[in-house]
Formats: sequence, structure tokens, C-alpha cells
Amino acid sequence: MSRLVVVSNRVALPSLTKRESTGGLAVAVLEALEQHGGIWCGWSGDLISGEPEAIDILEDGKITYATLDLPEDDYEQFYNGYSNGSLWPLLHYRLDLVEYSRQNYAGYMRVNQRFAEHLRPLLQDDDLVWVHDYHFIPLARELRQRRCTQRMGFFLHVPWPSREVLTALPDHRELAEALLEYDVVGFQTKGYVLAFLDFVVRELGGTVEPDGFLYALGKRTRVQHFPISIETENFTELAEEAEGSNHVRRLVQSMGDGKLILGVDRLDYSKGLINRFQAYEHLLREYPEHCRAATLMQIAPTSRGDVLQYQEIRQELETEAGHINGTYADFDWTPIRYLNKGFSRKILAGFYRRSQVGLVTPLRDGMNLVAKEYVAAQSAADPGVLILSRFAGAAEEMDGALLVNSYDLAGMADAMNQALTMPLEERVNRWVRMIDQLQSFDVHHWCRTCLRAIEMVAVSQPNGDSAA
Repeated sequence: MSRLVVVSNRVALPSLTKRESTGGLAVAVLEALEQHGGIWCGWSGDLISGEPEAIDILEDGKITYATLDLPEDDYEQFYNGYSNGSLWPLLHYRLDLVEYSRQNYAGYMRVNQRFAEHLRPLLQDDDLVWVHDYHFIPLARELRQRRCTQRMGFFLHVPWPSREVLTALPDHRELAEALLEYDVVGFQTKGYVLAFLDFVVRELGGTVEPDGFLYALGKRTRVQHFPISIETENFTELAEEAEGSNHVRRLVQSMGDGKLILGVDRLDYSKGLINRFQAYEHLLREYPEHCRAATLMQIAPTSRGDVLQYQEIRQELETEAGHINGTYADFDWTPIRYLNKGFSRKILAGFYRRSQVGLVTPLRDGMNLVAKEYVAAQSAADPGVLILSRFAGAAEEMDGALLVNSYDLAGMADAMNQALTMPLEERVNRWVRMIDQLQSFDVHHWCRTCLRAIEMVAVSQPNGDSAA
């Protein structure tokens, strides 16, 4: 069995990994590493003033954790500058927020080169290298230039945009060409696969052959969608355990006979939170019977709080929540409960279980696992209703959700009204369709499918050379 080498921006080190608080992705990756044996490589989380002397190695059973410190300037350009200042908004269709500089792009490339230099001596000929997310798009090219012939796969956790959006980035061609150095490129949805193929065919002169491979610039790459999921069984158990917790009891008591609409999102402009608040206000205005009867609780822990755009959206949300509460609140009822802090996965699971509506309305999302967690947390006897943006990757799979256009405030308000008044039989039927999907295709299935695709590339290459 080939050894597995995982590369990601952050690493779930053993001292930080507790099953209750660790997301399903880390659990699945750790399980795969324990099965194959191998390396998990990424940033250490530490910034230094000079050059890193060596990669830090931590052995834990069959897994080697290889983490690299980064110079402060490099990390600023690589992470804040290019990854999150240029790529993140572009990949989420927010061209108005893209901040680009050649200096940041150079820093992005420099960090990828640095990782390739430090990772190469750790690799064995038969390793499977599995690289994650937009931070490391060029890594395979850097490794290939250092004569690494291992089988390599890449998975993008966020959306891949249309050709028209992607070409707004000055370095779009270089990034697409770099992806062709991987043997397998994985996206969340069929739509993202088609967008990537469209770019390569029309911009790079590539062809898609009947065998499913993409041929371009002398490279041969399999491009496939692998919808990521959650650790379904474990999350359902967490929700059941949390039902009797102090947090959930307090929430239920505070609601009285009212119904709870719940949103849980990282504070980010891609999540459509302003639109969500405004749609809820539309609900109260157009369906006044829900005043005092339906409360929106939005949990939105701060992310990237030092970035101006994130400071601005936090201010906007607080202003919008204050406006709605000032207009509709009474002495014993507050329409919006806006919580700018995080909770453990177990507490969130309990909150999901006791809410009547899950509101997941991003403007653009690679997958959105909150939608899947909400469904997994529901009681089979009395499930809540999932309202889901058509612009989330999960919309391709969650056919029991009420799909909405997250730019259509009136349409979202109508969906909230439909969810709040939906009969039990319809709620159960919709939930059953979704939970069956989640139980059959959980995060472990996703992990196995991705790795199998990388392994299968070598079937037609007995010498183990890269297809790229």
C-alpha cells in the first residue's frame, strides 16, 4: 500500500485534535493517514523574522507531522495578500473585492517553492501526494520541477469560477497551467468541473477525451467532482447527546412556544448575511403572523478580524440587526439574536436539532457543510426544514431543501414562511431524502473516492511515473 502525503495550509496536530471539536475533514484525513501511513505537511502557525532553517518533524504512530515556519513578510504576501486578498474573493465571484499586486503573487509563489523544497526530501517514490485548496495550486508544478514523479492529486474546497470571472485575474493562465501538473484535480460540484474544462478548452486549447481525461499543453489530467461531506453518524450522535445539555435547555426555555430560525456561518462576505437579515425583515413585514412567533438566531464568529472588509461586514450586520430589532422588538421579544462568537460542534449540533428552520443562504459557497450538519442533527420524528441557497455546492445534492436565490429577498422570505408552516409529513419526506444521501456518502466515502482516483491513474502507468 502506498504511503499518503497530505499538504494543507493548516495541520491538525495530535495535541489539538479532539474528536468532539474536530471537523469531519480532519477526522477523515487522519483516518486515511493512519491506514496508509504517511505525512501531513503544512504551516506550523508560527511566524519568524528570518529564513526557516528546517521543517519541524513530529512522529505520532504511523503519521509524521511536517510543519514549516514562515517569514512574516512571506506569510503576509502568501496568505493575507494573494490567497485571501486575490484568490478568495475571485473564486467567490467578488471581483469588486479583489486586491492584486505582483508583489503578493511573488510571495505566493515563493511560499509554494519553499514548501516544495522542504517536502521533496521527505517523499518516497511510491507516495500518493494529496494537496488541498487554493493556497497550494502551484505546488505540483514546483515538485515536478524538482523531479518528483509521485502520483499527485489536488482538491479545491471552494468554488471554481466561470471563465469570464477567472480571466479577470492577471495570473489566471499560470494557475490553470499549474493545476495540469496534478494527475487528478478534484472539485466540489459538476458545475465547477465544467467551468474548469471550459477554461482549459477555450483558453489553453485542451481537449476532453472519451476516457474522461483532459489533455492540454502536453499534460494528461483527470478532472472530477468529489462532493465533500461530513462525518454523518458521529454528528447525529453529537446532536442527540447535546439535546439535554445546559446550553440547549436554556435555548429552548428562552424560546417558549416560538419557532427558531437558525443561521451558523463564519463571518464572511461570501455568506450573504446582510441579505439574510433583510429577508427576515421582509418576512416580518409581509407575514406579520410570524412576529413574536419566529426568531432568527445568527451565530457568526469573527474571522480575519484584522482585514478591513471583515470589519466592515461586522459593522453592517450589527447595524442591520439593531435596525430590525428597533423596529419590531417588544419588551418580551427580540426578533434577531446576533451572536458574534463561536460554540463547540456539540453545542451547535444541539442547536441545530432544536431549531425549526436551518437558514443556509451564501452568495457563493464551495459546498457548505453547515447545510449537511443541520440535516444530520435533526430528529427523525420531527425534523426541521433546510432553506439552502442555489449558489452553495450542496444544492446539487440536497434535493429535500427549499432552494432559494440568495439575492431575492422576497423569495427567501416566502421560503421562510413555507418552512415555518410546512406540515410534518412533508418535513419528514424531505428530510428522509437528504439523510439517506448523507449516510451513504459521508466524509469517509469522499476521502476514499478521492484517493482511489489518484491511485487509479497509476494503473495505466506501471512504471509509476506521473501522468502530468
